[in-house]
Amino acid sequence: MNKLACIFPGQGSQSVGMGKALAEGFPAASAIFEEADRVLGFPLSRLCFDGPEEELKLTENLQPALLAVSTAAWAVLAGKGVKPDFVAGHSLGEYSALMAAGSLRFADALGLVRKRGRYMQEATPPGIGAMAALLKLPAGRLPAILEKAAQGEVVSAANFNSPDQVVIAGHAGAVERAVGLAKSAGARKAVTLPVSAPFHCALMAPAQKRLAADLDAVEFADPAIPLVNNFQAAEVRTAGQARAGLYEQVPNPVRWEDSIRYMIAQGVSRFIEVGPGAVLTGLLRSIDSSVEGLKFREPADWAEIADRLKP
Repeated sequence: MNKLACIFPGQGSQSVGMGKALAEGFPAASAIFEEADRVLGFPLSRLCFDGPEEELKLTENLQPALLAVSTAAWAVLAGKGVKPDFVAGHSLGEYSALMAAGSLRFADALGLVRKRGRYMQEATPPGIGAMAALLKLPAGRLPAILEKAAQGEVVSAANFNSPDQVVIAGHAGAVERAVGLAKSAGARKAVTLPVSAPFHCALMAPAQKRLAADLDAVEFADPAIPLVNNFQAAEVRTAGQARAGLYEQVPNPVRWEDSIRYMIAQGVSRFIEVGPGAVLTGLLRSIDSSVEGLKFREPADWAEIADRLKP
């Protein structure tokens, strides 16, 4: 079966200028940025298009910015008749995916991710937490490394991104010790990431608790398109499951590799990364090079997608 999935990126895919060509090229995309500016009460579009980068990458600005760009791209695809069999989003991208699936209104998603970004930023004081990427760590070595590195502190897997890439998060000292241990264990590369907070680990529990009330205050609908969530790497088909997945993903790891493999097992052979960057397309090649990965982040990308989606 040649099924299609649309996948939506999270933090790390941003760049100044993102979304500008979409807004200039498609009225549907421009309308999304206009709505974002109106809902948030400040010119988010200008921040996406022109920066400055230091202001854009503040977590409480970056999360709604990425949501807006992905939603603008999705609005164009939907207007052109693209109908995926599945959707999924990496971390923050799950909000974009739920919006695309009709489970979450864009205005509500904007408010949620802005608060989510602020709560995550405030969950740990600056300098307390850290994240690191471990590349090509020999199989089976991660649990012992994390156990040895902890020394009473938090350090755990935050993103299972691909067979070759695991991201860890926790207290800065524990993460630094894990990086050293991973290098000694044969990892091709182990490097601390330039992030503002230790996402998807137990240190995010305060953010999860604060976000719960906001999630409960927003109306969710049953997704019209099956969504594969981060927390379980399983299909979400009800409003309750959609809300619970966003709650549970905050302190728990993103099971991205498992999510992609699940969709492939259901017959998906083509993926479109909807939004800025190409991080997820790169991960897709590492997970299963036999499936097709396309990107839609600017007007020029549409020609290839239209050609590939021809019956």
